Amino acid sequence: MTCVATVETGSKERRGGQDAVIAEPARPGRLLAGVPTMIAIATVALGVIDIVNALVPERTARLHDLVNIEPLQVAHDATAATVAAGILLVMLGHSLRRRKRRAWRAAVVLTALTAVLHVLKGLDIAEAAGSLLLCLLLLALQRQFSAIGDPRARWRAPVAFVGLVGVAFGVGWALLAVRDAAIIGRASAGARWSEVALGLVGVSGPLHFRSDGTTDLVYVVLATLGAMAIGVPVYMALRSPRRTSVPSGDDEERLRGLIDKREDGDSLGYFALRRDKAVIFSATGKAAVSYRVLSGVMLASGDPLGDPEAWPGAIAAFMVEASRHAWTPAVIGCSRRGGEVWVREAGLRALELGDEAIVDVGAFTLDGREMRNVRQMVARVERAGYCLEVRRVGDLCETEVATITRQSAAWRGAEVERGFSMALGRFGDAADGRCVVVTCSRDERLAAVLHFVPWGCDGLSLDLMRRDRQADPGLNEAMIVAAVKAAPDLGVRQLSLNFAAFRSALEQGARLGAGPISRMWRAALIWASRWYQIESLYRFNAKFSPEWRPRFICYPRSTHIPRIAFAALEAEALIVLPRPSRSNAMRKLAVRSARLGSSSRAARAL
Repeated sequence: MTCVATVETGSKERRGGQDAVIAEPARPGRLLAGVPTMIAIATVALGVIDIVNALVPERTARLHDLVNIEPLQVAHDATAATVAAGILLVMLGHSLRRRKRRAWRAAVVLTALTAVLHVLKGLDIAEAAGSLLLCLLLLALQRQFSAIGDPRARWRAPVAFVGLVGVAFGVGWALLAVRDAAIIGRASAGARWSEVALGLVGVSGPLHFRSDGTTDLVYVVLATLGAMAIGVPVYMALRSPRRTSVPSGDDEERLRGLIDKREDGDSLGYFALRRDKAVIFSATGKAAVSYRVLSGVMLASGDPLGDPEAWPGAIAAFMVEASRHAWTPAVIGCSRRGGEVWVREAGLRALELGDEAIVDVGAFTLDGREMRNVRQMVARVERAGYCLEVRRVGDLCETEVATITRQSAAWRGAEVERGFSMALGRFGDAADGRCVVVTCSRDERLAAVLHFVPWGCDGLSLDLMRRDRQADPGLNEAMIVAAVKAAPDLGVRQLSLNFAAFRSALEQGARLGAGPISRMWRAALIWASRWYQIESLYRFNAKFSPEWRPRFICYPRSTHIPRIAFAALEAEALIVLPRPSRSNAMRKLAVRSARLGSSSRAARAL
């Protein structure tokens, strides 16, 4: 987990018996805040104008004057370069809107270049003046474009460009060699190279073919290769950096200290100790925010950790880091109190995402008609001869930990390990000795397991629920009931169960007299439940008559919701994108986790 240097809001915190005044980050006014968007629109418009202007025929008078100054081939080459520059300017629009420094540099070069190209290709003075004006405007507003890019792209993008251009020339040369019989006349090596080079930028070369089909084929293949040779490196150079930090033992200890100090902490607080998350601390170290960066979204989970009075400092540091990298800030699964702070301090908007099921141990009972189904399930499991045990993970021996880990992985099978905001991602680590595991076995064979993580000083939060698919139904219900019965001996007063996404929408849509929109929304959720366990988790949680506590997602603007939703689904492994480096990164993470676990066990032994 990487600790990042931070800047905090204008508030006061107690430190060393004195008030520590924390500097507030400079926030641009409304007019300046919209400058990148206006520049992006102007850049895209200029790119479109360049493309259109290069495709329309030159004016005869201007062309006659131009021929007296330069060779006609120079004008044709300038026209082809103008098309390529226009395409690049259009591609830069999105990154300029996100204030990318690299996009600004590229836009300055391209606008200055197009000003020259417009003169060379047809004495287009008006278009050249527009390009030059935008170039000067970019230079004057350079301070508005400060977001850094991915440092790895400094060498990857040029290498990719050289490689793709080499491949494009090779494929183009091979295509002309295969279609040699279709070429009219004798084609020299220089003419072939010129045909390929011009074809890569979408311009016809010096060669002529016997059929329109061959002409179209060569044009489409070369233009496609040229678009790839330009588009892929530009995307690599402008994409947002991905934070793939390896956890630090010191950062983890600091996080554990923040979690342990709060007796009324967030039920998702312990999940901040996932070792695939980064963390950013406030300047005083009294608060922190854990997050991951996916698809250009800086996604925090749950409430900030630590003293609520210090949350504004950690949130400000989080927002500064997001602005520095042009990441879209977002929060998934925060509580009502946390959402109010995020909205107030970060200027985000909040949307109810679903509800967390909380079981009050003292009030829980199996009596009554509404608990009939759970009562029957528990009785069936007991009659089937299953044995249930509730223990702290620290009380398990190494053999039991290995058995549970192996069986759990076998039950999961080939499915991806899911979870981000409400999953720890590991089991049996010596540092997690306070966690609670419920095992269900019959004839000394493990059939199901539940894993809870600590929640404050008197709560548990469900992390893992897994069972043998061949076992009898009702094991999950029986294990939860067993955990509730054992809770007083463990000093536990409340249990947090599964998160029920869009619970209120499901309930409202099923009510008598529900409106058409509510019914349609509920029908869409039930349809989506075929792939994502939306309705089934709600139904399962409702069996235990829990208290429903809403959880929220926070986002900057409504236009960002699709991007944030995609990043959240990716974080929870509900969408898995193929990444060649994923296995290597996970291997490094596993090695690092093993080292941390070994260190924790050694410290515990001492």
